[in-house]
Amino acid sequence: MKPYIRKAKYYETDQMGIIHHSNYIRWMEEARIDILDQLGYPYRRFEEMGYMSPVLHAECEYRKSIKFDDEVKIVVSLQEFGKVKFTLRYDIYNMSEGGGLSAFGTTTHCFLNKDGRPVMINKEMKEFSDTMQKLI
Repeated sequence: MKPYIRKAKYYETDQMGIIHHSNYIRWMEEARIDILDQLGYPYRRFEEMGYMSPVLHAECEYRKSIKFDDEVKIVVSLQEFGKVKFTLRYDIYNMSEGGGLSAFGTTTHCFLNKDGRPVMINKEMKEFSDTMQKLI
C-alpha cells in the first residue's frame, strides 16, 4: 500500500506557526479513507452496503512540530483486528525535515448495521476482513 502524502496548509497552523494538534486527527482520517480506497473499499461502498463505521477511540502522540508547507507522509498499518472492532496505527513523518517521525496515533473502529447494531466483521464482512489482513 502506498503511504498518504499531503502538504501542511497555512490554515492548519496555530498562533505559534505550527500545525494545530487537532489537525493530526483529521490527517489520520484522510489517510484512513485513502488506504481504504486503495484496498477497494471506499467509504461510500460501506454506506451502500448499509454499514457505518464510527470512531470508538482516537489518540495521537506528538513528537516534533510540523509547519506550513511541510510535506507529510502518513503510513497506515493494522494494529489489531477483532471480530467486532479494529485498530489502525498512523505514523506521521515530516518529509521536509529529513523524514523523521513527527507523530503517531491510533483509531479504533467498528461497523454498525442500519439498525445501529454492531456487525461481526469476520462473518458478515468476510471479504473485507480478509482484505484488511494486507495491512499487517
